[in-house]
Amino acid sequence: MPADAQTTEAMRGPKVRHFSVFLTNRVGALLDLTRSLAEANVHICGLDTINTSDSAIIRMVVDDPDRCREVLAKQNVAATESHAIAVELPQGPEKLDAMLRTLHGAEINIEFAYSLMIRPRGKAVLLMHVQDDDFACEVLRKAGYVVLGQDDISR
Repeated sequence: MPADAQTTEAMRGPKVRHFSVFLTNRVGALLDLTRSLAEANVHICGLDTINTSDSAIIRMVVDDPDRCREVLAKQNVAATESHAIAVELPQGPEKLDAMLRTLHGAEINIEFAYSLMIRPRGKAVLLMHVQDDDFACEVLRKAGYVVLGQDDISR
């Protein structure tokens, strides 16, 4: 990789790959999804569900995004993949408010967020999809927060 490409990559914040999976809203649909992933040795690290009367969107972070993509394609499951940021929250409930104030001060809009079920370094982790993830990473790092990348949550 050329030196200028490495510098550009270093300036960008670490990213976590995030999936939005579209399922019919029926009993057992989520179980079918998790079973297919488990059989492929893909572990869900974070999960959020949004239901309507006939469909559901499952937002998730997994430890092996490439394998997850393969499983979803093989099962003909409609899904999109995007990047999100994962930030460690220092111990204590008041720290979420402080982190949100940091983003608010920089006028960063959070489109959605959910917590991860893993704690890579023993701290709570919040996954966020924001309008400008590189800028959000820069703001959070300057404020002293640890922003995790896919390598931090993958096996």
